[in-house]
Amino acid sequence: MTRVILIRHCEAEGNIKRVFQGHTDAQISNNGKKQLDLLRLRCRNMPIDVIYSSPLTRAYQTAEAVNSFRNVTVHIHEDLIEINGGDWEGHYWSDIPILFPEDYMSWVHFPSNFAPQNGEPMHHVYTRMKNVVHEIVQKHKGQQICITSHGCAIRNFLCWAMGKSIEQLSDVDWCDNTAISIIDFDDDFRPTVVLANDASHLSEETSTFSKQTWWKSEGRPNME
Repeated sequence: MTRVILIRHCEAEGNIKRVFQGHTDAQISNNGKKQLDLLRLRCRNMPIDVIYSSPLTRAYQTAEAVNSFRNVTVHIHEDLIEINGGDWEGHYWSDIPILFPEDYMSWVHFPSNFAPQNGEPMHHVYTRMKNVVHEIVQKHKGQQICITSHGCAIRNFLCWAMGKSIEQLSDVDWCDNTAISIIDFDDDFRPTVVLANDASHLSEETSTFSKQTWWKSEGRPNME
C-alpha cells in the first residue's frame, strides 16, 4: 500500500482579494501563515517519507511547513501546478462573469467543458493530475507521500480517485486552504479515498471558507 497525503496550499493574497490566481505566483497572506502554523502541528507526527510540491510559492511554503519537524526531500514537480487560467489570470472574480460570460457559465455549470482562452482545458487538468500522481506513486511504492497542490487541481484528482468521470466534477466539493485528503493505492494504482478535504485543524478564525460563501453554492467560485 502506498499512501498519498494531498494538501491544498495555505491562503494566498488572491484568495482574500478574490482574484483568479491560477499560475500567478501570489504571496501568502498573514492568515495563511497562521494556517501553516496549525498545519505544521497537525502533521508533526504524521509518517511522511517524501514531499512533492507545485512550483508556485504558496504550495512550496506549505510543503516546507509540513517538513518543519522532519528532514525529508521536497521535490518540485511542474505538473502539480494549478490550472492555467489564460485570459482569466489576475482578474477579480466579480469582473469575470462580465468579461468572459460564456466561459464563466461553463466554469460554474459545466466545468468539464471549461477551456479558457490562452489557458488550460479542465479535462487536461484531470488527466495531468492523475498522471503525475501515478508517476510519483510508482517511484515511491510502499511509502507515505505528501503532495502540496491547488484547489482546482486537487478537485480534479479527487474526482478521478473517487471513480468519477470529468463530467461529474461538479459532484466533488471544493476544499479550504490547507485542507488534507488521504488516498491509499494498491500495487495496481487502484485508489481508496480515506479522507477528503479535511480542514479540522483550522479554527473558524483561520479558515478561509468561514469568511466566504461561494463554495456553498454555484455562485462565484474562488479557486486555485
